[in-house]
Amino acid sequence: MSWFIFALLSAFFAALTAILAKIGIKDVDSNLATAIRTIIIFLFAWGIVIYQGTWKEVSSLSRFSILFLILSGLATGLSWLFYFRALQLGEASQVAPIDKLSLALTVILALVFLHEKITFSAVIGIIFMIAGTFLIAFGQ
Repeated sequence: MSWFIFALLSAFFAALTAILAKIGIKDVDSNLATAIRTIIIFLFAWGIVIYQGTWKEVSSLSRFSILFLILSGLATGLSWLFYFRALQLGEASQVAPIDKLSLALTVILALVFLHEKITFSAVIGIIFMIAGTFLIAFGQ
């Protein structure tokens, strides 16, 4: 399968996550909900790694990789905590688009920190994504 199919599947399951989470956090503390979700993800991810046998590769990871994977994990945790709290306070149809501003922010951060190239059409796309996000979230 190509990266595009995996990306579409990711988008589908991210959308499903928002709907299921919105239903699941009714009358539940958002941090508790995030902790429960994290346990499930932990068991699921390690189950796959153990099944594939790739857990043996942990000892070969560089300190550099470990550091940035830890930082990525911390960023993910913060993202989930804020996302669940936002879902608890707001409408899923408004929270999810704002959360997806991460698309535009990722392109900008990739330009700044990874020195990835950005085209004029990508700049226009980012502008449309940001405008579309606010139209979806607040244009009611």
